[in-house]
Amino acid sequence: FDEPVNGLDPEGILWVRNLMKALAAEGRTVFVSSHLMSEMALTADHLIVIGRGQLLADMSVTAFISANSADFARVRTPDTEPQVREKLTSALTEAGGHVLPEQDGALRVTGLPLPRISDIAHESDVRLWELSPHQASLEEAYMRMTQGAVDYRSTVDQKAGLQQPLPPGAQPAMPVPGQGQPGWYAPPPPQQGGQPAPAPQVP
Repeated sequence: FDEPVNGLDPEGILWVRNLMKALAAEGRTVFVSSHLMSEMALTADHLIVIGRGQLLADMSVTAFISANSADFARVRTPDTEPQVREKLTSALTEAGGHVLPEQDGALRVTGLPLPRISDIAHESDVRLWELSPHQASLEEAYMRMTQGAVDYRSTVDQKAGLQQPLPPGAQPAMPVPGQGQPGWYAPPPPQQGGQPAPAPQVP
């Protein structure tokens, strides 16, 4: 199957997904080529990732996410007590954790397991409103894996060699009436007096 759910409505996507799973349940190998990571996370058991013609990964979905992501814990203290959050941050850092603030006021903690974070909060007399594990999605793991080996990147004309950079301080040339611009070919004018227009000369 090549991009089997492109353009389908939710009912069609579910039908195709169930079809592929039913075929796999019969003992068949189902090959699916897709860039829809969210759908592959629900459908595939095994991944093969190719970038620039090179095999980058050949493993299970679970192993792929684990190998290409950094799990972390989200920790939240009462929003009305910023000094408590700072106290917990210091305690977690002293214990060997790495703490980063999130935009919503929570803390992102890496380097410490959840039970250890809970114990540190208890020892520091800090109430927790949230202590939850976070695992990267398949899309996040895929982007991290292929960040140096993607096939398609946005480029500018200068990088593609389509336009030469201007010298410092130089101004782009203004168009001259009656003259074609470099790199462009204007169609010949209409025939005059029944004579065909001359063909453009190739330098």
